[in-house]
Amino acid sequence: MSSPRELEAAEYLEKHKIIELMDNLTSMLFFYRPDRPREFLIDQLEKLKVSEVHPGKPPCLFNESNLDTLFGVLDPSHQGSITYSQYKEALKTLGIKNFNEFPEGASDDRISQETFMREATEGLVGSAATVQL
Repeated sequence: MSSPRELEAAEYLEKHKIIELMDNLTSMLFFYRPDRPREFLIDQLEKLKVSEVHPGKPPCLFNESNLDTLFGVLDPSHQGSITYSQYKEALKTLGIKNFNEFPEGASDDRISQETFMREATEGLVGSAATVQL
């Protein structure tokens, strides 16, 4: 059983999305491997803070090119669509926890590249933007 102090700490971490922030920053460090990691982290936190004041795209590990490549891997025969199951798994793999469960094309089990790109971008931006500093 958790103590009141442990529950309070868990609530704090959840409220401020600290785990998500640390996961995002750690992933970016491993991906970019900057020569000056402390300065890199400071820069990412500053960008995140600016994106809260001036809505836009917060710092994110994946960009449109990465999403396009991922879609290409899921659609090797270039049909222009992926299955709903592929869509869900791809978004989960990208670390997106909250996403549109019923995107355009879900009822036909055919998620277009345009829909995938839009939903993934919104999910990534939403995930990064919800981190509270």
